Amino acid sequence: MHLDEQGSQNKGPNTGNADAKADLSSYYALKQLIGVRSLLFILILSAALAVRAPVIGLDLALGGVCGVINMLLVMRANERLLEGRTAMGAHIGGTFIRLFVFGAVPVYAATIGPWWGMGVYFAGFFTPLALYVVVIQRRYKTRSP
Repeated sequence: MHLDEQGSQNKGPNTGNADAKADLSSYYALKQLIGVRSLLFILILSAALAVRAPVIGLDLALGGVCGVINMLLVMRANERLLEGRTAMGAHIGGTFIRLFVFGAVPVYAATIGPWWGMGVYFAGFFTPLALYVVVIQRRYKTRSP
C-alpha cells in the first residue's frame, strides 16, 4: 500500500474480487472437507462402540449426523444473513427451531437407552464443531500476516 501525493492510500490494482472468490472457494472446500471428515470419524467410532453397546453406538452416530447437519445449516444461515437474503428475525427464528429440533432428538433417544446416552449424543453432536475449530486454528497458524 502506498500513499499518493495527496496523502490518500493507493492500493494498487483492484484484486479484491479475485481474492474474495478464492477465499469463498476455499471456505466451501473447507466446509465440505470438515463435514465429510466428521461423518467418517463419528461413524467409524460409533461402529466400534456399537459392537459393545449398540444403543450407545447409535446415540453417538445420531449425534454426529445431527451435528454435521446442524453445522451446515448454521453456516448456510450465516451466509444468507451476510448476503442480505435473510432478515435478522428470520435468522433468529431459524436458530430457535434448530435448537428445539436438535435438542429434542437426544431426549427421544434417551427413551430407548440409558439417560446418560444424551451425553454421548452431545459428544457426537459437538464433534464436527470441535474438528472445525482444530482445522481453522491450523490454517491460521500456517498463514503468516
